Amino acid sequence: MARLYSHKRGKSSSKRPISKKPPSWLRMTGDDVSAIVTKLAKEGRSKSAIGAILRDQHGIPLAKAVTGKTISQILREGKAEASRTEDLDNLVEKARLIREHLERRRSDKMIRHSLQLVESKIRRLGRYYVGKGVLPPTWRYEYR
Repeated sequence: MARLYSHKRGKSSSKRPISKKPPSWLRMTGDDVSAIVTKLAKEGRSKSAIGAILRDQHGIPLAKAVTGKTISQILREGKAEASRTEDLDNLVEKARLIREHLERRRSDKMIRHSLQLVESKIRRLGRYYVGKGVLPPTWRYEYR
């Protein structure tokens, strides 16, 4: 799939497992996986980081296949839910870092354009979350 604002192709990455069943070689139960997820969330890990740790360190390709619930559902039940808008938080942090860069290098025109693109993504994602009811209707992106 193409990138959003360029004429290049996207980066390759690992693909989500096709099978919805837990692998036959996996010896962990759903309760074990839920305990690991809540422990990692209490350590301050994001949902995507928890999924990567489950995949890389524990050999669990898909938490939903083992537990029957998504990582978000497990965190909601364990009352350890992290930010519901992780992607929006990451974009806001990226915009903050770009602004810091621009304070030091005011004539960097490419990074100024990058900031415009990131802020466009933030506004678009904000509209989506306001429409879904995740963010309040009065939410606005402000950089100051």
